[in-house]
Parts: sequence; C-alpha cells; structure tokens
Amino acid sequence: MSAVHAYVLVQTEVGRSAAVAHAIAEIPGVTSAEDVTGPYDVIVRVGAKNMDQLGRDVIAPLQHIPGITRTLTCPVVKLS
Repeated sequence: MSAVHAYVLVQTEVGRSAAVAHAIAEIPGVTSAEDVTGPYDVIVRVGAKNMDQLGRDVIAPLQHIPGITRTLTCPVVKLS
C-alpha cells in the first residue's frame, strides 16, 4: 500500500507523448500515465511507501525515459 502519492506533469518532444506514456506506465509504482493536451503532454499518478522510495524507485527512472524534456512533480497533500 502506498502512503505517498504524487502527480507528475511531463513535457515531451513533439510526437513522443504516446511512446513516453507507454514507457512510464511500465515503471513499478506508476498508477496511471495518460496523454493529455495543453502545456503538458502526459500526466502520471504515482505512489510509494515514502518520499525517499518515490524519488529513488519511481521519479528517477521516469526522468531517464527518452523523449522527456521536463517534469514537474506535485505531491498529494491532505488538507483536512
């Protein structure tokens, strides 16, 4: 069970969003990876036991996928 969740907003090279989303979906800890339109090309939902594991096991491999030009990681917080 994941205790930490985040959304990762991904910008890709032109024409690479589908291939990038497919590659991201193969990473353990990725719940979903979907092509979208707008300033970002792929939105990813990820989860892990803690922030260290999230960074090491999910975010680091994601950032090495060919075709990605920029990522923005948004941790989910509970405000109530």
